[in-house]
Amino acid sequence: MNFDWTAEEKAFREELRACIYENVRPGWHHEHRDMPNPQDAEAVVKFCKAMGEKGFLTPHWPARFGGRDASPWEQAIISEETWAAGEPRGPQYMNTNWIGPAIMAAGTPEQQRYHLPRIAAGDVLWCQGFSEPEAGSDLASLRTRAVRDGDTYIVNGQKIWTSYAHPAEFCFLLVRTDPEAEKRRGISILLVPMNLPGIEVREIPNPFAEHLIHEIFFVDVPVPVSYRLGEENRGWEIVRNVLANERIGIARHQHSTIVIDHTVARARQRGIDVEDSGLAEVIGLAYAACEAARAMNYAAVNERVHHPDGGRTLSAVSRAVTGPMETTVSAACQDILGEEAMESGTDANRQLITGTAAPIAAGSLEVQLNLIARASLDLPSS
Repeated sequence: MNFDWTAEEKAFREELRACIYENVRPGWHHEHRDMPNPQDAEAVVKFCKAMGEKGFLTPHWPARFGGRDASPWEQAIISEETWAAGEPRGPQYMNTNWIGPAIMAAGTPEQQRYHLPRIAAGDVLWCQGFSEPEAGSDLASLRTRAVRDGDTYIVNGQKIWTSYAHPAEFCFLLVRTDPEAEKRRGISILLVPMNLPGIEVREIPNPFAEHLIHEIFFVDVPVPVSYRLGEENRGWEIVRNVLANERIGIARHQHSTIVIDHTVARARQRGIDVEDSGLAEVIGLAYAACEAARAMNYAAVNERVHHPDGGRTLSAVSRAVTGPMETTVSAACQDILGEEAMESGTDANRQLITGTAAPIAAGSLEVQLNLIARASLDLPSS
């Protein structure tokens, strides 16, 4: 595998970087991407609109849907550069990387005409209603019900650990439409406006950050059948590809490398001897973990390039490397700065939040290891 970027890709990165720093709000950092206040949400939309106007949100989309058929490598470059800048797209990396492509693959012409231009323009915020109490890692065990009544589904249930639910205009919602079917065969997807009656969003209080995670309650929510994505009870097939795209769409290695850079620089300012053999080893292992995660992310992108429609087993491998990388970097920050790494607002402290959640979010580490065992190594289930 060749890790060198082409001249065209290097030029694209430079143009993209200039666009990002021309339009990102001054002082923006990684913590703002969860949009704890309305001003942050406004900044996300403003930034993404500027990106969309210059073609930097969805270049990897097909031309007929507003892109220009660019390689997934450009998507990887966008992810690296936006994460280096604190991810000023907020939740819109979800829209461009997997919600939009899912609508392209399974949406009706009407759904595509309505949703895709807005996503490409950067003026709409989404959340994804996946995990539930007792259906997190085992997502296929979800119990939120959608009972059909003529041209409407009546939705009842609860979603949990939902990021970006507070400002979202739409929810990419997984529901059970056939409770008698084998659990992966009775799931459907609904594209749900968040202003429908019966939807309540509650923040889940946590000691780390405002509006990081939420729970959503659905009580007799009427959702038109025309909002269903794909066939009834066949949503799991769509979700499987969505999750593969999710796990290679986030360049966490880029952000973690910058965290180590900043932490080492801060340590030097404090007179800490980062050349000490013990600390040097800790720092070296953290950088090595970041580069291993980068390499596996690139391998997963390469697999996507060469197998766009088939099973992409390396997405799970990439995710299984990325979570431990975040934890390794977080531990390194603690070793380098000691108690100072707990200081609110610092890169090291924000990395503690990221490192705590990383082995769980977007599919827990244990689930990824099970996927690798089954799909890559063909190991027995017990």
